[in-house]
Amino acid sequence: MKRILITGGAGFIGSAVVRHIIQNTADSVVVVDKLTYAGNLASLAPVADDLRFAFEQVDICDRDALKRIFATYQPDAVMHLAAESHVDRSIDGPAVFIETNIVGTYTLLESAREFWAGLSGDKKAQFRFHHISTDEVYGDLHSTDDYFTETTPYAPSSPYSASKASSDHLVRAWQRTYGLPALVTNCSNNYGPYHFPEKLIPLIILNAVAGKALPVYGNGQQIRDWLYVEDHARALYLVATQGKPGETYNIGGHNERKNLDVVTTICDLLEELVPAKPAGVNHYRDLITYVADRPGHDLRYAIDASKIERELGWTPQETFESGIRKTVEWYLANETWWKQVQDGSYQGERLGLQG
Repeated sequence: MKRILITGGAGFIGSAVVRHIIQNTADSVVVVDKLTYAGNLASLAPVADDLRFAFEQVDICDRDALKRIFATYQPDAVMHLAAESHVDRSIDGPAVFIETNIVGTYTLLESAREFWAGLSGDKKAQFRFHHISTDEVYGDLHSTDDYFTETTPYAPSSPYSASKASSDHLVRAWQRTYGLPALVTNCSNNYGPYHFPEKLIPLIILNAVAGKALPVYGNGQQIRDWLYVEDHARALYLVATQGKPGETYNIGGHNERKNLDVVTTICDLLEELVPAKPAGVNHYRDLITYVADRPGHDLRYAIDASKIERELGWTPQETFESGIRKTVEWYLANETWWKQVQDGSYQGERLGLQG
């Protein structure tokens, strides 16, 4: 049995990883999360009472707190998911992205390195530092038959993706320079239960059932590869426990869709699942509203996930059609969760275009 320290474990992907580990393995989990707007303890409620679950509200930039956590819990692995992750927010206010994604990753790396250096024998040999990143570090693809691979050159477009690219480079440098047994994964767009409502898919679901406008950037022809979050959680645990130090693994859903097609798919599902529409709405598609495009908006992302399939045996279980249905049904059935998020600072707007 391993004890895994998971930073950002109260966030969207992090909480999915925590739930997966507690519900499907014998391992224990220590969640480290600052609980910013995107961290939500309610997302951990299904496993919070398990004896193998522990929570620490800590900022990864706090070196002293991290030192205490490593000393107290003696983890066998670190899964680093703590990050500012919303592109629009990074355009409007990049400073916190630099602080959390770059300085925070550096601080965590140094804390992990100090702890790892003090280990011996099998515990030192088996320790792992797994850094979870994004396909946005690669920039965008201009050919419809091209895909991001683990060797694609970095060309980040936004402050968010630049900060994540920086953190990827730090992790690889600590692996090469100091020998820290680190791995990196880069994933495509995640979706599924417990997704923060400012992201495209939950935003469209919740705005539609409320009879609000469904904002689509530009002409909606931007293409993304969509990965169901529970498929991603399985892949991340597999990499953390069976991946080879020094390696990078791309994780994708094999589900490319234009943003506009994602929106219309949700509208059509809601026609079936919620036929009683808000007052004044004849068809959910009528709510689609085209808005000014995001500055520096990448046109296409697509992941080649053949390496993780070949070397670790992972493939996604959900198609986009099955995953999006599960996602819409989850939001319709979990109004309490998303209303608790919405009654805070987030009011359903698209962000990052104020400047």
